[in-house]
Amino acid sequence: MFFQRKQRNRRHKRDYVLDVKLRSDQRRQNRLRGMVLFLGTALILFLTLFGLWRGGEALLKHKVYENPYFAIDQVEVETDGVLAPEQLRSWAGVRPKDNLMALDLSRVKRDLELVPAIEGVVVERVLPRTLRIRVSEREPIAQVVFQRVKTGGTSDTGSYTLDAKGCFMFPVAPSQRATPVAQTNDHLPVIAGIALTDMRPGRQVESPQALAALALVQAFERSPMVGAVDLRIIDVTQAGVLLVRTGQGNEITFGLRDFDQQLRRWRLVHDDAQRHGKLITSLDLAVGNNSPMLWADLGGLPPPRPKPVKTSAYKKKHV
Repeated sequence: MFFQRKQRNRRHKRDYVLDVKLRSDQRRQNRLRGMVLFLGTALILFLTLFGLWRGGEALLKHKVYENPYFAIDQVEVETDGVLAPEQLRSWAGVRPKDNLMALDLSRVKRDLELVPAIEGVVVERVLPRTLRIRVSEREPIAQVVFQRVKTGGTSDTGSYTLDAKGCFMFPVAPSQRATPVAQTNDHLPVIAGIALTDMRPGRQVESPQALAALALVQAFERSPMVGAVDLRIIDVTQAGVLLVRTGQGNEITFGLRDFDQQLRRWRLVHDDAQRHGKLITSLDLAVGNNSPMLWADLGGLPPPRPKPVKTSAYKKKHV
């Protein structure tokens, strides 16, 4: 009992443990080696892809974009209006022998559509050497007249034309037409009362009154009044109504809606006045019933005859 050994605390007991430690400089070398390997691989891959890209670009440039086989020798132009093909080719900015494949079609389309008289353009390549351009023109149905100040303080009269959507356009010059004949816009009704600051070529008119006047012009062209009178001036200065003056001395007030019905009522009154040898001097169609009217006695003279209806030079028709 006295010779029995006391058990020692196990926490102070030493066991053999295999301990493998790397020095810090060895760890840094391993990390550096891995980083160099990664960067080297990435650089080789980048150089390979860059070489393929530049090589493909050079090959494409030599075989396609600078290949004389694709040099443009014909620019086909189709239009549904009055503009001359030569004028459209000039606006397109395409030169003979330009490479068809290198040509920026979106640039050609954009340059043509910046011309106010052009509504839409389709541009396509016809391999190997033909560029085809199809143009849709805006058809003028009315005009606006304004005073402009010239250098030196003098002034003269200028004008813009308007299509059915209210887009302002420069009048097409005779030299720009397929048939270079001096054609005026005298047959187009004048919309009066639009502010000069609102007249911007290539932009649409914003005035609801002016848009209603354009709708009236379109309704008149398909109405029974065509051939009976000439629309000369449509005044849009009075709110809620349109004041129309004709070449036959009529002054007609229209509401801003249902032009077809108002034009039919005008025809009935017009025919009745002619049967009685009268001339309508004033008629208010903006009033629904019992329209106020003034007329004058022709005194046995025939009523003023309207101008002959001109056939539009544009192929498209309003629907």
